[in-house]
Amino acid sequence: MFSKLVCAALVSVTLAVTAQAQVQDTISTKTPLFVGKDALLLGAFLIGTAAVAPIDMQIASRLQFQGTQENEFLRRAATGFRLLGDPGSFVAGTGVYLIGRAGGNRRIEAVGLHGVESILLADILGGGIKMLTGRQRPFYDIRSPHDFQLWRGFSGDRYRSFPSGHTITAFAFASTVTRESQFWWPHATWYMGTLFYGGATLVGLSRIYNNQHWASDVMAGAALGTIVGLKVVKYTHSHPGNHIDRELIKGKRSQIQVNPILFTIRF
Repeated sequence: MFSKLVCAALVSVTLAVTAQAQVQDTISTKTPLFVGKDALLLGAFLIGTAAVAPIDMQIASRLQFQGTQENEFLRRAATGFRLLGDPGSFVAGTGVYLIGRAGGNRRIEAVGLHGVESILLADILGGGIKMLTGRQRPFYDIRSPHDFQLWRGFSGDRYRSFPSGHTITAFAFASTVTRESQFWWPHATWYMGTLFYGGATLVGLSRIYNNQHWASDVMAGAALGTIVGLKVVKYTHSHPGNHIDRELIKGKRSQIQVNPILFTIRF
């Protein structure tokens, strides 16, 4: 059900953007990629991760209660949100890009392309951290939430718990779409943020429910995905002539009217 709402929201955004004129495509004043408020955002995530870490075992154990695990609704929801995070986010980003490409709409192309860029970059960084930290997943031993070992992630997936990859992907996509919407649909940013960040949060919770990650893994994944998504949008909009955008975004900068029939989705 949630995946249908996400698709519907993306289509609504597509149509809303094509109905507006004079949408800002770039950041007019170039600023450093990283500024002071980024440190505050990172600090908030670090504090959140540190606050959750001491109760990782309690959270994991509680979600593994027999009644909780046998709840059919929770099991189905966890599976749905896991798939929504990965591969759902990547598929959605690619789909939005192709919709923009087919309709000749540069802005929609940019939303999809930048979403995919954020996901790939965040996943690469996250994968490197997984290999470096070598944290054991909770389903192997729920009593050992602090089992880290440098470089152990190279020995197998069992030791690639920190950070959560699905959460990274979901938050990278959520932060990209939400930030992009501020350029061409600012009045809907609150709704977009609630929908996409809310969905990404549920993706993270599904990974804890499935006993694949500790709560602190999810917090760290949310931090990495969010920050990477915001930085990708900032860079691409302040450097509109960057090589990737120049090669892959071919739509027109001018206003384009799109036939809504083209964007009908059958559920």
